[in-house]
Amino acid sequence: MHLHEDSERLASFADVLAGELPGTWSSTHHPAEDQSVLAELADRVWDLDLVAESLDEHPLGQAAVLSRPDGAQLVVLDRRDERNGFLIAAVAPRGLPDEAYRGVPEPNGIAVTDDPFLAAEQVAGDLLARYDTALARIRHNALDGIVASQPDRVVLTWQPDGSLAAAPVGETAANVLAANGFVKDEQTGVYRLSGDDTYKQARAIRATGRQLREHGIGTALQHPSGRIAPTAMAPTAPPTPAASRPSAARTR
Repeated sequence: MHLHEDSERLASFADVLAGELPGTWSSTHHPAEDQSVLAELADRVWDLDLVAESLDEHPLGQAAVLSRPDGAQLVVLDRRDERNGFLIAAVAPRGLPDEAYRGVPEPNGIAVTDDPFLAAEQVAGDLLARYDTALARIRHNALDGIVASQPDRVVLTWQPDGSLAAAPVGETAANVLAANGFVKDEQTGVYRLSGDDTYKQARAIRATGRQLREHGIGTALQHPSGRIAPTAMAPTAPPTPAASRPSAARTR
């Protein structure tokens, strides 16, 4: 009966607390029977102070998890000492690499009374502010890591004469460019693809992109304003003989 009362007390407290915190929060109670959930939750408690010490001394017997739509989570635990009240801690997000947490202080949890309205003020004014700051930092770190780990990229840039210029990112990219008709300028190291035959040029661009992707190298086309990229469509009619039309500058 005592365990049932403790369970009801924790669940009720968390339900009211969720409704009092800024933003939209939902509450889920995990009783002792949810052992696998509680074990994972204990591993994800983002704390190296009061809550971590409590978990070291007392295995997690039950918990309530408060969740926000953006993925933020707080855990509410029994205090397990002579004082009334609860412990509330931040929960670390799933799926982020360890490097994302480097240099980010833990948003250590707090002890609150069993008054959920007063506890909401404490959480909002202290723990939640630190948690949101820490979340922003680790997500930023994770994004930086993703960008840094992306494959190298070759940028193909249109030139005023209709050709394409590219600076290879390594020997593999250089070989692919050369195999598809790009000619290296020995002075600058830039590879250029002629635009004299736009149909042939378009096929070379597609082949280059496909082969670079096979090597894990991305590509990007830069289009100066007003420049129309060549298409791979063959001419629908033969050009009019020069003798039957006035001389004009070549158009693309």
